[in-house]
Amino acid sequence: QVQLVESGGGLVQAGGSLRLSCAASGRTFSSYAMGWFRQAPGKEREFVAAISRSGKLTYYADSVKGRFTISRDNAKNTVYLQMNSLKPEDTAVYYCAASEYSSTRSGEYDYWGQGTRVTVSS
Repeated sequence: QVQLVESGGGLVQAGGSLRLSCAASGRTFSSYAMGWFRQAPGKEREFVAAISRSGKLTYYADSVKGRFTISRDNAKNTVYLQMNSLKPEDTAVYYCAASEYSSTRSGEYDYWGQGTRVTVSS
């Protein structure tokens, strides 16, 4: 079992930045690849970014590539999502998730946090 708790969401103006954190507890954090997903009102949950267990490999949705950066600190059991140049269309609830293998597919993730809301105003 892995428990995940996101933080760092909030209200920001377009063009601004936020850094999301996801703290993990339970089984060894470094045993899991981690992902960030988001769900906007009335839309399906979508992939944002993923990172391998070691942190050496990262993956991004085209919509955030070049603006968002996923990273992890295995010593702190935490994964981060640095979001720059935010746009109103980035408004969503952001979820972190843990999986045995890196994946862009939400169905591959076994554990999920409760989400943190990000609102980008125009």
